[in-house]
Amino acid sequence: MTERPAARPSDARPPAPRPPAPRPSAPRPPAPGPSAAAPEGDAPVLSVRGLTVRFLMPGGRRVAAVTDAHFDVAPGECLALIGESGCGKSVLASALLGLLPGNARTTGTAHVGGLDLIGADEHVLARTVRGRVIGLVPQSPAAHLTPVRTVRAHLQETVAALTGVRGRAAVRDAAVAAAERAAFPPDHLDRYPHQLSGGLAQRAATALALVGDAPLLLADEPTTGLDRDLVDRTVDELRRHVDHGGTGDGGDGPGRALLMITHDLAAARRVADRIAVMYAGRIVELADADAFFGERGPRHPYSRGLLDALPERAFVPVPGLPPELGALPEGCAFAARCDRRTDACAVQPPLPRQGDPVACHHPHVTEDARA
Repeated sequence: MTERPAARPSDARPPAPRPPAPRPSAPRPPAPGPSAAAPEGDAPVLSVRGLTVRFLMPGGRRVAAVTDAHFDVAPGECLALIGESGCGKSVLASALLGLLPGNARTTGTAHVGGLDLIGADEHVLARTVRGRVIGLVPQSPAAHLTPVRTVRAHLQETVAALTGVRGRAAVRDAAVAAAERAAFPPDHLDRYPHQLSGGLAQRAATALALVGDAPLLLADEPTTGLDRDLVDRTVDELRRHVDHGGTGDGGDGPGRALLMITHDLAAARRVADRIAVMYAGRIVELADADAFFGERGPRHPYSRGLLDALPERAFVPVPGLPPELGALPEGCAFAARCDRRTDACAVQPPLPRQGDPVACHHPHVTEDARA
């Protein structure tokens, strides 16, 4: 098991990422089964095992931001990671890219191809991973844009660095095409980051992430600040990038995958194959998206609570508040908010693994589980 101190804050800006030319949409692949592992067949694009992040605080206190995360993302697959704010979703994403602050300690493994991201040093991450192997749509896009460069300059620099496009006119045209792909208005290309609304900054960041033609897209709240039509267009474009894996018009290169971190359950339902639910730093359920959002529903009480809070459903919020990550209970972290709790919940339930996709002593029983 490898432990990696985080990058310094000055190293935390990834190089601007690269996209293939837009291609017509293709049918979505069959959804994989509800387990941590990728579907049988091709090796997963991303394979995470035992990923744990602890923040070292003054006085020796440790904050358990992520605990023992196990999951795969297969070629052609979108895995949506959902959960309340502060549950550790973005910390997990930052750990994969080595973008955590200096007081973070990360253990476990996260493989993309033959590379363990957790064991990789900053030089490897900066020169060969960010933008090339993993395209990042950051949660706070304005902080990842250089304030003294226009959006056009960002895109042209990224195209020149990460694609085979050469020549001033060709690079300029490719940058405009990348902006169009993310629905960024061409008449705003010569604006600086401080002149952009939150939604425009989000679209600029999406355009940059797609430029890299990366095997893995990591989209952290990619729909923040967008209206519903733009939300649908953005997630559809991320999905299209995955469905047309590989380079060249035939899409015959290495498969691509998408890990989308989101609180927008409508966006997750629109494009995800599987859902991973995170609570208090732990992934507590992995489920097929159609089953999760369909009549069968999720099995974990917290997952059901998230769906019941939607306006089109019961519109009833999950009662109570999540625990502090620096003071987690000994047993199930959700027990204090759960109407199914018993004395058994004083013991932490096992985390999801192959064939056991829910971490709960009293999960909802579905017809599939009874069979």
